[in-house]
Amino acid sequence: MSAPVTRRIDLNADLGEGFGVWRLGDDDALLGIVSSANVACGFHAGDPSTMRRVCARAAAGGVAVGAQVSYRDLAGFGRRFLDVEPAELADDLLYQLAALDGIARTTGGRVSYVKPHGALYNAAVTHEGHARAVVDAVLAFDRRLPVLGLPGSALLRAAEAAGMRPVAEGFADRGYTAEGTLVPRTQPGALVHEPAVVAARAVRMAADGVVETVDGTALLMPVESICVHGDTPGAVELARTVRTALESAGLTVTALGG
Repeated sequence: MSAPVTRRIDLNADLGEGFGVWRLGDDDALLGIVSSANVACGFHAGDPSTMRRVCARAAAGGVAVGAQVSYRDLAGFGRRFLDVEPAELADDLLYQLAALDGIARTTGGRVSYVKPHGALYNAAVTHEGHARAVVDAVLAFDRRLPVLGLPGSALLRAAEAAGMRPVAEGFADRGYTAEGTLVPRTQPGALVHEPAVVAARAVRMAADGVVETVDGTALLMPVESICVHGDTPGAVELARTVRTALESAGLTVTALGG
């Protein structure tokens, strides 16, 4: 009789989003909880020193490093759509990816995956040109890198069509519309704050592939990775509660490919 298959799930968070003397979130605490760190590459947040510090601590703790690439929008924290030509955008993303990987390698690590940030993440759900720009940047650098995105998005379709590994991602602390997209941050229900609720949503996503939308619909959404945001109040408690709940449900929290 064959052994039962161990269910695995990746738990990621956005880290390294400080800049200069400004700090956002508790990177060190979150690195002790998550299996993967989406590290800001300097275009929406982050700077070389922050990137190196987070990469070093991730390598020491066995946490995978992902390049969280974005529009060139430091003032807007990458949360504003920019109407950039896809070819130019691909170059901007390649620049960020290569910079983070270079820094990661000096710490004994490397970039293991790519995830767009903020407005670019949301745009790549339907914007074919910008979705393709993300894929083109990864193809130019290393086509073996997985790409994280929203299930059913143009980004994941483009990645799959290019022979890359698309990774469907769920957000435990964000609200979903009935169409399976994220509720805009400007609208009610965009954020979920209660740790027990966030944890229950994470378990349901990971174990059953289901998310409850803001209108109460149970939407089928199988995911391989779950994100908890590192810049929300109580982020560390949220992440710890989510990890404990996932493990209590019999899931193994491990980085992609781990």
